[in-house]
Order: sequence, then structure tokens, then C-alpha cells
Amino acid sequence: ILPPEMMLSQYKAQGVSVERGFRFLKDPIFFADSRFPKNPERIMALIMVMVLALMGSALAERKLRLGLHEEAQSVPNQVGKETQTANMRWIFQLFEGIDLLSLYQKIKLVNPQVLNLRPEHLTAIHLLGPLVENCHLLTP
Repeated sequence: ILPPEMMLSQYKAQGVSVERGFRFLKDPIFFADSRFPKNPERIMALIMVMVLALMGSALAERKLRLGLHEEAQSVPNQVGKETQTANMRWIFQLFEGIDLLSLYQKIKLVNPQVLNLRPEHLTAIHLLGPLVENCHLLTP
């Protein structure tokens, strides 16, 4: 058991890495207060989904940053400057406006296309790996 002072300092040290990931809850874009359920079981389920989403985002961010560093590449940040330390929230925003065009002949899907991909998108997609490339129809 830790003394209260040490416990508080350990808790505050987490803020740099863990709690930073949850700051999106306070963002007006997220409207967290309108999404929170009242039922305790649903609250626990929502927290679990959010933790898993945060973990996936953190892993993707780490993979992207390592890839940018290893391949000496960069992507533009929010102000247009090149960076190797992009965060996933920005990368997700960067991908806004990308669309999937699905063409059907009778009931068969033919020639699906991802529209509006720019070089910075291709860099991020490539560094995130084959599964992400496949999702964006970039692998045969």
C-alpha cells in the first residue's frame, strides 16, 4: 500500500499518457453528456468500448509515428507543417472527405473506388500496414 502522497503523485503522472487520451470527452464536438446512458451496465459497456477504442488509437498512433521515423517521412500537421509526431485524432480529421464509390451492375459490385486520396493519405495508409491498405482498396 502506497502512502497517500505517493499515490497522488503516481496518479498525476498518469495524466501525461492515459488521461490525455480521454480529453476528447470534454470536446464540444463529441457531446459526451448527450450520449451517456443512465443504466450502470450500459455505462460500464460504454466505458469498455471507449477504452478499447483509445487503446486501438494509441497503437495506431505509435505504429504511424515509428513508421514515419524509420522511413524518414512526414505528414502535414494542423497548420500545414510537416511532422513525424502526428496524433491519430488529427490523422482521422485529415481523412475526412474521403469517399467510397460503389458501382453496381444488376446486383454485382463492380470497380469500387476510394475517392479524394492525397499523397499524405497514402503515406499514412502505407505506414499503418496491409490491413489498412486493403480497407482503402490499395492492395490487389
